[in-house]
Amino acid sequence: MSKKPVVKIGLIGFGVVGEGVWKHIQQNRSALERRLGARLQLVKVAVQDMKKKRKVQIPPDQLTTDPMSIANNPDIDIVCELMGGTTLAKKITLAALHNGKIVVTANKALICKHGAQLFKTARAGGGHYFYEASVAGGIPIIKVVREGLVANRFNLIYGILNGTCNYILTRMERENLTFDKTLIAARELGYVEADESLDLDGWDTAHKAVILSYLAHGKWVSIKDVPVEGIVNITLEDIQWANKLGFKIKLLGIISQNNEGKSIFVRVHPTLIRKDKIMANVDGVYNAVSVNGDIVGSGIHIGRGAGQDATASAVIGDVADAVNILLRTPQPMGLEDTNELYTPVGSNIELSSLEDVSSQYYLRLSVTDKPGVLAEISTVMANHDVSIASMIQPEESSNQKTTLILTTHQSNEKRIQDTVRDLEELKNVHQKPFLLRIVNFD
Repeated sequence: MSKKPVVKIGLIGFGVVGEGVWKHIQQNRSALERRLGARLQLVKVAVQDMKKKRKVQIPPDQLTTDPMSIANNPDIDIVCELMGGTTLAKKITLAALHNGKIVVTANKALICKHGAQLFKTARAGGGHYFYEASVAGGIPIIKVVREGLVANRFNLIYGILNGTCNYILTRMERENLTFDKTLIAARELGYVEADESLDLDGWDTAHKAVILSYLAHGKWVSIKDVPVEGIVNITLEDIQWANKLGFKIKLLGIISQNNEGKSIFVRVHPTLIRKDKIMANVDGVYNAVSVNGDIVGSGIHIGRGAGQDATASAVIGDVADAVNILLRTPQPMGLEDTNELYTPVGSNIELSSLEDVSSQYYLRLSVTDKPGVLAEISTVMANHDVSIASMIQPEESSNQKTTLILTTHQSNEKRIQDTVRDLEELKNVHQKPFLLRIVNFD
């Protein structure tokens, strides 16, 4: 019997995900090696503190505090960059790719900020860059878009891409909890990033949406061009009013084609979705991504979006693909080679303007409780050609103030933003109107 080739792997970063990757490779080694036709050897792990106590034990001679030594080690075939960040991680990744190695990562922020340079370096150095774990954890959405649906053009991709926000919104709805109380529970369970703004302000979702927009359309969208809103201003009352109107609130990342496929728009915001839609019923820490292709139609992919096991599963999946490449030794290819598969021949896809993006809207206003105020509001909205579809005024009012809940007919982002600006200037409107989009995706 011929001896199986040995593939050597180095890990950079040994936090929650790194420990999960090591643990599951060790536990499932026999099955993995049988399926892949190669022996997997975990050679070295770069850590910050050699003396730190860890749930997963590693022989001391396999630890190092020098991550660059792994990137430059000629014996290591696959480098798993699991340290996070965009500074040192970028330097190490570029070095490994320049050396012709295969790099596997879960680092969405790094890809979003420096993806074009990283893929270019992979091609020049003969290496490869895999990042399935960077988007939606346990859902293999990268492979779905890049490989399984390669024949399709994508007019719409949207989804729940952050499990932390989905968990918070779910508990607010189910248990009538305030945002602050639910956030405390999420912290206790370890669901929230150390930098909470990444989750709660929508930036984690935005990074993932930018990656998906590149996969689908072959265009890197700058994070500066992505309107991003998080969930911190959503109140329990918004959840309750949405429910009465027949909706649930979800934080969505949305990549839509406009102008007959000539432009795209990437956005992140809390959204009202009708309760009978599948996406509305994806709750807790689960993620879901809906992909609409011109050939296959629409399909929804659901799974755990975060956590050690889901992310480690995606990383190991990429390791398996890397092993297949090493054993078959194909021509070097970076992901940029797939651009022509997603961008129509002869076109140069642009970013859509605010006028191109339409929706219905939900507005919550705190106003003076007196005659004539509604007329003022209606005039402002009519001036911007925004039509009111419904209005609810709770019976209770305090200090001569009351809340108005308005929904609109179809309008566009430019009109509604101008409307919100002018409403805020009314003396009888006491704070900036709170705006949510209402979508009617299939």
